[in-house]
Amino acid sequence: MEKIVALCKRRGFIFQSSEIYGGINGFWDYGPAGAELKRNIRDAWWNDVVRTRTDVVGIDGTIITHPRVWEASGHVESFTDPMVDCKKCKGRWRADQLPNTKCPEGGTHEYTEARKFNLMFKTNVGPVEDTGSVAYLRPETAQVIFAQFQNVLSVSRQKIPFGIAQIGKAFRNEINPRNFTFRSREFEQMELEFFIKPGTDADWHERWVKERLKWYESIGLPATALSCYTYKKEELAHYASACVDVMFAFPFGVQELEGIAARGNFDLSQHQKFSGKSMEYFDDETKEKYIPHVVEPSAGVDRIALALICSAYAEEEIAPGDTRIVMRFAPRIAPVKVAVFPLLRNKPPLLEKAQEVFRLLQPHFTTEWDDRGNIGKRYRYQDEQGTPWCVTIDFDTLGEKGLELKDTVTLRDRDTMKQDRVRISELVPLISRRLRG
Repeated sequence: MEKIVALCKRRGFIFQSSEIYGGINGFWDYGPAGAELKRNIRDAWWNDVVRTRTDVVGIDGTIITHPRVWEASGHVESFTDPMVDCKKCKGRWRADQLPNTKCPEGGTHEYTEARKFNLMFKTNVGPVEDTGSVAYLRPETAQVIFAQFQNVLSVSRQKIPFGIAQIGKAFRNEINPRNFTFRSREFEQMELEFFIKPGTDADWHERWVKERLKWYESIGLPATALSCYTYKKEELAHYASACVDVMFAFPFGVQELEGIAARGNFDLSQHQKFSGKSMEYFDDETKEKYIPHVVEPSAGVDRIALALICSAYAEEEIAPGDTRIVMRFAPRIAPVKVAVFPLLRNKPPLLEKAQEVFRLLQPHFTTEWDDRGNIGKRYRYQDEQGTPWCVTIDFDTLGEKGLELKDTVTLRDRDTMKQDRVRISELVPLISRRLRG
């Protein structure tokens, strides 16, 4: 894990937030490569869950909502973790995650009694800080969807079964953030609330578990590293009939990537009760009226990004004493799809032709220009960033060694390191085919 964390900083995936001031625990910034990686994860999820389906629509809700939203959902009353302190070293932990180390002040830790700690971040809306202005940063994106259910239903012309999806920031004041970006205080969620007819919960829940497992494989996580944890009856929330967590084998242990829960009609019923507004659905065909049940696949963008980074990281000995580090991202997820190199930076004809190729590729793919150092170092840099293909413009491209190779370039594959001569006119269709396949 130490090597992965070092690479994340060295290659611009993840930085400690406010690092120049000593950092702030539980918050992370994403550099150029990390920002592209997260965008590709979001785009892949939105495309596969929303755009290519006719039964899912999207919304983009606010981070701060009316505080009654969180009273209705139960977060104000019960969104808590048990917290303890050590009387000697003043360390603080969740009561169910106590350290197995000795106390720095000597001997064993001396813990206080566990007490409840609400994980929501409080803030105030307006110029006066009093009880009437208290609001919360949302701890999840789902409740905005439930609160807007009737509005979305009326404008989208959808019928049950259908889903409402959202991607956005959420905030939880974790007692003890840990494992790099896995458990953070600010994170990003991709949530779908799929509304269904009561009585069809088990069937739709099973369908969505299968769909989500297939999706993780489609973005490059190997099936061998994925598993499912099915909640026992006594582990379920009181309103849930089923819940399955999609798990991934991280270097620090098997941990949750996504939860897929059959939540019944708890959320809509609560908002109907607290707001006094109907959340019922009228079925034109059966003439039935009911509060829909819901299946909720809820995934974390940051956890998926970390899983992809851990899965992609590889070290290869390509010659005695020569080891290359390569990030084997699936091409659709890779931060940069193709890099363009002039063989030499001090030859104007090479630079001009390379810039022409760069401008050709840039509208179609995330493309990076690199003319620093020798060609071998450039390849190694792009390998560590996970770029699937590199295009080199050399003297053959200019026709200086014979006209038969004029207007061809070297296309180098990240995984095999194989280099092929390809016509410039064939680059866009060729890379497009490889991205799709």
